[in-house]
Amino acid sequence: MDNEQVGLYTLDEALESLGFGKFQAFVLAYAGLGWFAEAMEIMILSFIGQAVKSEWGLSSSQESLLSTIVFAGMVIGAYGWGTISDTYGRRTGFLTISIVTSGAGFLSTFSPNYLSLVILRGFVGFGLGGTSVFLSWFLEFVPASSRGMWMIVFSTFWTFGSIFEATLVWIVMAKLNWRWVLALSSVPSFALLFLYGVAPESPRYLCMKGRTGDALRILEKIASVNRTKLPAGVLISSRSTDKAEESTPSEDRIPLLPSLSKSSMQSKLGLSSFFMLFSSKLIKTTALLWVLLFGDSFSYYGIILLTSKLSSGESGCFPTIQSSGYLLGDSLYVNAFITSIAELPGLFLSALLVDRVGRKQTMSIMFGLAFIFLLPLLTRQSAVLTTCLLFGARMNAMATFTVASIYAPELYPTSVRTTGAGVASAVGRIGGMVCPLVSVALVNACHQTEAIAIYLAVIVVSLVCIQLFPYDTKGRELSDTAC
Repeated sequence: MDNEQVGLYTLDEALESLGFGKFQAFVLAYAGLGWFAEAMEIMILSFIGQAVKSEWGLSSSQESLLSTIVFAGMVIGAYGWGTISDTYGRRTGFLTISIVTSGAGFLSTFSPNYLSLVILRGFVGFGLGGTSVFLSWFLEFVPASSRGMWMIVFSTFWTFGSIFEATLVWIVMAKLNWRWVLALSSVPSFALLFLYGVAPESPRYLCMKGRTGDALRILEKIASVNRTKLPAGVLISSRSTDKAEESTPSEDRIPLLPSLSKSSMQSKLGLSSFFMLFSSKLIKTTALLWVLLFGDSFSYYGIILLTSKLSSGESGCFPTIQSSGYLLGDSLYVNAFITSIAELPGLFLSALLVDRVGRKQTMSIMFGLAFIFLLPLLTRQSAVLTTCLLFGARMNAMATFTVASIYAPELYPTSVRTTGAGVASAVGRIGGMVCPLVSVALVNACHQTEAIAIYLAVIVVSLVCIQLFPYDTKGRELSDTAC
């Protein structure tokens, strides 16, 4: 039996042999740019709402809708882009996502009225819903032994995007207006379009589609760029693959496919990849991920919006919070900048833990710490203490959100990875849609205690879900089949 396996190697074995080098660094930069762009567009929600409200005389509910519509678009987009990427390829996903996000983002700069701005921001959200494709794509190039650490490094692009946006708004809003912020924030999405031509397809996706020849060419390019070598022998899709399937070149099976209608086959694949998430082997994972990512999204985006509401003191309910000595606008931007920087130590701590204690334990520790930091905000606190507590809460909420985002695609097989992670992300975005109603409505109505209590309850439910996941993915090879 051992002799039968001589001269054969899997994609995971090839990636371990090739290591993490210059090629993966480029993949990291391109995928990271996708998350950098999303972070900038999401952070806008904390800033332009009040400016637009003042300029156009909007109500609080209309202001909240500017945030909610983006998350609504992300819910729809997350499923759509995941299915497209699993059916037509990761690169096809990049192209369409970048076109929609950059186009709608730039056009929203010229919105003549509130309705057109809401519609265009909804399309921006639809494009942003596909950013989980960038995460899954990068994941499929990284050796299993160091995957956790590099995924945390990848997530720092989100944090730097948040910090950059806070800095951009701080500078631009003082001299220009919110339209310039929207225009400049769309630049990273245009950069994704510009660099699209040099982004490679995922070799794991190609293997899953039976295109091992194309996958091998990409692996050979990785070896050349990294100055390493592939294992000796023949690339196979999996060690568990049947011998007859292994010994038959995948290209030999391709001529059989044109006998089917290509468009019909692809649409069926898209639907089957979605329904596979509810198979007996995946339904528990799917349900738990949905609840976890809902809780993560609700908590993380809620803390971002809570920062802007408590820092600005616009509700008039918490005078001590706005007594820090800044002007109203400067206070908002300074506190947003400080709490954005808070994500860096959280990411550093999670990077230390994720490949040592595992995904589940890391999420439990970080979410537990977020709970502790939010607890004192059940009562009114001073400006300095409020900023420090929000600093700590965001640090740990971001770390949990990051590890959960890594964990999600690792749990699914290649055939449904971007669909599964995308749909889970879509459900998570519903948390982002709901949280403005809590942060904006309750805080404006002087109900800070009730708002914080809801966040704490959501964290507790999420902690329970983490414990119910059947296994940890630390050091495990990515699966290509649901087994």
